[in-house]
Formats: sequence, structure tokens, C-alpha cells
Amino acid sequence: MKILLTGANGYIGMRLVPQLVEMGHELVCTVRDEERFSIDEELRSQIEVIEIDFLDDVVDGKVPKDIDVAYFLIHSMSSSTETFVEMESKTAENFNLYLKNTQVEQVIYLSGIVNDENLSKHLWSRKNVERILSEGPFHLTVLRAGIIVGSGSSSFEIIRDLCEKIPLMITPKWVLTKTQPIAIRDILSFLTGVLGNSKTYDDSFDIAGPDVLSYKEMLHQYAEQRDFKNWIITVPIMTPKLSSYWLYFVTSTSYKLALNLVDSMKVEVIARDTRLQDILGIKPHTYREAIDMAFKKVEQNLVISSWKDSMISGRFEKDLEKYIQVPKFGVLQDAKKMYVDDPKQVLKNIWKIGGHTGWYYGDWLWQLRGFLDKLSGGVGLRRGRTHPDRIYAGDSLDFWRVLLADKKKKRLLLFAEMKLPGEAWLEFRIDENNVLHQTATFRPRGLWGRLYWYSILPLHYFVFGGMIRGIAKG
Repeated sequence: MKILLTGANGYIGMRLVPQLVEMGHELVCTVRDEERFSIDEELRSQIEVIEIDFLDDVVDGKVPKDIDVAYFLIHSMSSSTETFVEMESKTAENFNLYLKNTQVEQVIYLSGIVNDENLSKHLWSRKNVERILSEGPFHLTVLRAGIIVGSGSSSFEIIRDLCEKIPLMITPKWVLTKTQPIAIRDILSFLTGVLGNSKTYDDSFDIAGPDVLSYKEMLHQYAEQRDFKNWIITVPIMTPKLSSYWLYFVTSTSYKLALNLVDSMKVEVIARDTRLQDILGIKPHTYREAIDMAFKKVEQNLVISSWKDSMISGRFEKDLEKYIQVPKFGVLQDAKKMYVDDPKQVLKNIWKIGGHTGWYYGDWLWQLRGFLDKLSGGVGLRRGRTHPDRIYAGDSLDFWRVLLADKKKKRLLLFAEMKLPGEAWLEFRIDENNVLHQTATFRPRGLWGRLYWYSILPLHYFVFGGMIRGIAKG
């Protein structure tokens, strides 16, 4: 079959791409920015990629007419705390228009469980998208899932942050809300299982794991699986806004996502039926099994996708490419260079920078800067990096965003997503004479920007000097 996959570079889409290709399907992937579609070259050669922003006006002829099935995996939950309902509605409406002149037979939509009478704004929006899609010229199959547990998923990473960093937690009362988590592996089984299955046409199905747990029980079970103990004290005095700040500051989530998550965590997310399990013969994994499977991927460095690499985990939503040209005028720079004996090893060192590897000098200073960034509402250092030695354009890397990662040209270009009175770039490049160039560029915004640069200038001497020496060790 010829399949249209929207949201192909999202958390679910990135995992669905290789499965659909392996199943022998012809795959057309839609992304907003083709340059940051982070898949290997061999897989890329087997698919077609088209750039579409479903929030923009519809452009005729962009979607092939001979599409058989389409996946709708676009969500705007993290991009706005106020307008994501309107954004999701427009996205669904434009999606219908794009498919109007195609031969598509089935659309598969991954939604959320919406059985509670008092839905959050986020879950109400998911239900509204179902309604809009149901008006399209195709058979609609809706899979309604609870929170997804898998390596790199926002739910798993938040639970991981909370448990591993705070053994004693004072938590809001929403941790007592019941939910029904599902393993990412089961999500993919359901998404591929309904493909072209006429028994699932024009219907919606709840999909969930076998365990009904409160968030508190999930935190405790995580700790037990990781062989340590944690203590959770629940208090009724935390307002939703205060809860969002608590979640944002303690974990790697963005504030926008934290605010929407807290709103949804007050709603019970429990499946009402298991019809699809019976139709497809799928037995979902338990929550403890999902944790174990996630850590096997983490420990083997096999995390395919992470929510942290989403553009909305930082300050960007799109137009990343306009920052690739580093400005030369009206900027302040710290440029260093050093001859290297082993450029191949040095390039490996550059590609490992950040995350668990650190910044090769003064890591405590980087951590302090990340802490201060969190205090001021920035992203901090907690995003880390998805893979220890692979980088793609668009990936998050601590409080930086990767603009360019070209191993052939031996160049890595980063753009700062921390809170700054200006814009900052950090570039690493090895030239044809085996000279390593490390350049920090800052475009200040007004007087405060210049004062900021000169106030930390003494630190640059030590931090940037130590960093280039650490990278060049080979």
C-alpha cells in the first residue's frame, strides 16, 4: 500500500517509519522541515519526503493522489498553552482538504482516551479533531490511548526525572488520579494492526495496558523496578499553575507542556473496552514490562526518537534554517583554534559533546548556567541528548539546538535556546590542515546584551579555552 505519514519526525512517527518500510509499504512522509528529518541515509532512500505545514494554506498537488492510507499523528499540545485547540482544529481541516482529491480509503488517528465526563482542554481538543476528521472523504479509524511509556516518551522521561532526582517528593493531589499506561511497543502494534483492516473502519477504540494505576503508584513502581525506594507526600494546596512550575523545574519538560499535562492529569484516563485487542490478537504489556523495555533501549543506546528533540521543547517552532548563516557584523566573538594530530578522533569528540559526556571543561559551570536558565524560565540542561554519538540537524543538545551537523565537512553548528539578551551560536569545525576551529558568536540585543557578554568575558577565557583543549586531546 501507499501510505501518507504525517508527523513523521515526531516521537511516534520516527518509530513507525522503519516498521512500515520493513512491512513493504510505499511511504510518503510529511514534515515541516526536511533538513531536520533525523533518519539514516539508507532508510531515507526508501521513502518519499514532502514538506507541508498543515497550519499554512493548502497547496494543491503536494500530496500524491494515489495514497491508500494516511496516518494523522499531528498534535500541538506543547506549542501553546492557549491556542492549541484552534491550531489542532485548523491542522485537521487542512488535512481533510489535502486528501480531498486523493483515492485514500482509510485514515488512522492516534488520539487520547476521552471517557471522563469532565475533559481537559487537551483531551477535548483531541475529541474535536476526531469529529473534524470524521467529516473527511475516507474511513476513519481512531485509536484512543492513555499515557505512553517508552524510551524517549515525555511521560517516561518525566517519571524518570522525578524518581531518579527526588527520592522524597511533595506532590499535588493529581498524583492520585487513575490512568492506564501503555507501552510504546503496543502503540506501534495497534497502529500497524489496523492498517487496511476493514473491521476497524469508521470506529474508535480505546487502547491501553492491563494496569490501572494512579500516578503515585506509577512513581512507586518505577522506583521498585529500578531497585530503590522513594517517598511521596501528597498535599492539596498546590494550584495548577504552581504544579506546572514544579513539574517544569524538576523535570526536562517545557513549561507549556507542563501546563497542559497538569490540566490533563486531573482527568481519569481509563479504557472502557478491549475490543481491538480481541480483533487484532494483541496482548498489551504491563507497566513494569514497559519500564524494563524502555531501559533496555536506553542502556543499548537504541533510542530511536525522543520528545525532547521536538522543536517545541525549546524556543523554536519553525524557521530554524534562517539561523544557519552566522552573522558577521554587529556581533561579539570568542574564536579559538588548535592543530590536532588525530582529526578523526577529535571529530568523534565533537559529535559526543553535551549530555552525559559534558562539555570537556568546567562542567559544573555549565550546570550552574543551566540551573540559572531554568530559574529564568529557559530550557536548562535537563534535555541532554537522545543518542551519545549521533547528531542530526534539529536535535536538542542540552540548552542548544543543532542547526547543522555535517560529518563530511567536519562541522557542527549550535544555536542557544537558553534565555539570553541576544542570540548565540557555537561552532566547531576542522579544516583541511587539521586545525580545529571553535567559535562562539553573540549578537547582543541592546545595552544589556553587551553588558552580559563583557560580564562573563573572564569565564570565556577558562571555559572556552579548556573546552577546545579537551576536545583536541584525541
